[in-house]
Amino acid sequence: MFRALPMLRVKLWCLASEAQDMALLLARHGVFNPAAEADAPLPAEPGSEYREVFEEAEARMAKIVGYCGLGELPPIPADAIAPNLRELRGINGRLREIWQDCSASQENELRVADERKRLATLEATYAHLKGLDVDLSRLLGAGSLLDAHIGQVAIVNVGRLRDSLALAGQVMTVFDRDGEHVYAVVAGPRGETELGGLLAQAGWRELPLPPELQTHPEAAGRYLAAERQRLDALAGGYCETRAQKHAQYADWLKQARILLMLARPLAEAACDGLRGQGHLHLFSGWAPRRDLPRLQAGLEARFQGRYLLQWREPEAGERVPSLLHHPAWLRPFAALVTGYGVPRYGEFDPTLLFAVTYVLLFGAMFGDVGHGAVLLLLFFGLRRRLGGLARVGIWASLASIGFGVLYGSVFGYEEWLHPVWLSPMHDPGHLLRLAVYAGVAFMAVTLLIHAGNRFAEGRPGVALFAPAGLAGLVFYLAMVAGLDAWFRGAGFPLVAGLTAVGALALAAAHVWIETRAPFGERLLVTFIESFEAAIGLFANTLSFLRVAAFSLNHVALALAVFTLASGMQGVGYGLTLVLGNVVIIVLEGAIVAIQALRLMYYEGFSRFFIADGVEFKPLRLEGRPGV
Repeated sequence: MFRALPMLRVKLWCLASEAQDMALLLARHGVFNPAAEADAPLPAEPGSEYREVFEEAEARMAKIVGYCGLGELPPIPADAIAPNLRELRGINGRLREIWQDCSASQENELRVADERKRLATLEATYAHLKGLDVDLSRLLGAGSLLDAHIGQVAIVNVGRLRDSLALAGQVMTVFDRDGEHVYAVVAGPRGETELGGLLAQAGWRELPLPPELQTHPEAAGRYLAAERQRLDALAGGYCETRAQKHAQYADWLKQARILLMLARPLAEAACDGLRGQGHLHLFSGWAPRRDLPRLQAGLEARFQGRYLLQWREPEAGERVPSLLHHPAWLRPFAALVTGYGVPRYGEFDPTLLFAVTYVLLFGAMFGDVGHGAVLLLLFFGLRRRLGGLARVGIWASLASIGFGVLYGSVFGYEEWLHPVWLSPMHDPGHLLRLAVYAGVAFMAVTLLIHAGNRFAEGRPGVALFAPAGLAGLVFYLAMVAGLDAWFRGAGFPLVAGLTAVGALALAAAHVWIETRAPFGERLLVTFIESFEAAIGLFANTLSFLRVAAFSLNHVALALAVFTLASGMQGVGYGLTLVLGNVVIIVLEGAIVAIQALRLMYYEGFSRFFIADGVEFKPLRLEGRPGV
């Protein structure tokens, strides 16, 4: 659970004629991640043409299915075999013919869809114009004696605009209203007054009138109705054509879809990890050590000795994919961890640490029985829609309820429940100290993990003496112990001081030795890195004060709600309490969730998690579960 599963570098030799069956078997087992070797013994890339034909066929299949549909596929038979290159070319050619047949109908449908969009725009404009009993071709035509404008203006500006237009010898008539705006006609003698500036000052927006609407509204309405009827008839005909093509091609397309699913493994392997020459092909990649016996048994049952399987341990410096195994309850947290990055092979997997710490941090900052219960019901009700995120929310809500019991807080009330542990409102100083202690413990764990990762990489010097290694940990704990004694009035112990100085000197010496630079630059780098490491540890520790700050903020927000509610009576009192608690749950809950994530990412992961690993991506057979 704390590290990726052990991997083996695998080479699998087979006959060229059985390459597609070999790839299919590897995909059925789902434990082989293809990956090329720099010194591959076979020079050619025999699967490149197969991959190109497959990608063309896949693209055409997607277009055809997008147009006429496909329906549910039958299960893939256990003894199904993948198509060879000749068969794949035949599938691709047939798909080309079907798409040529379907594309013309699709283009017609797209054209009708565009015409329908334009018609909808015309209908929206006509909806405002139909109350205007004027032939617009005469009003707006070149031979008209009037200078007319049709447009939209805010209601608040109508009176002022009408008065200004009257002074200019113009008449304004309102014929429709849409919310806070009206549609109006402005008309007056042609050529006597320039109205552009006057209309612009009032916020006038000219209504664009397409040629189809520049007639009497009744005639325009008849035209739009006829056009709607015509387009509906065309669309209905095209839908019938689509149904006919689905009935014509569906059965063959389902079989072709299954054959493409069977061909995908070899096409994917051809991208990376498949080499060949003559009648011999080589699959190279990675497989988990625990799954190798099962894979070997499957190979023997299918090929009966017509293969050669070789494997070895990963070598230093090899980029090995990471396969992380988590129980079901931990997988939603794993998604948040991989959002930051994938652990390197051999690196500590922080998923369990993240899950426990994140849940505890959220509960400590948002400890309230009532608010946590509301969040629990909310996430439980939305579990199907939110998926894994809902599970994270459920765990965080349970933590909120648990800390609410410890704090004695129910919807902000501190009197309903006696605190089992402490009350943030009555003992804030103790809460702040506990937050600092929690930060110290967390930082110590991150330094231990960092040292463990460097040991796993074969770099014991860095693990022992680097500022972020065990030397930095000794310096940090010695300084914490000394400062704690000093704040308690016992002075700074000499042993703690000497230990801190000695550990820091070791870390500085390590930086000095590792730095390859002239004397002055070397001295500067050593000083800066040592100083930065020392200051950074305490700065990161103080960041955990926000845990106590948000706990107190929760109390403060509840007090603010109670203060506002106390100034009201009856329904107002209850409504204020309900709305105030809703604001606390939504606003503070979101902020606390983000802050807990920030503490994990920036105060935790950044100290030990390189997160540049490669995810294990095995060949898999696409299809229904259990196939």
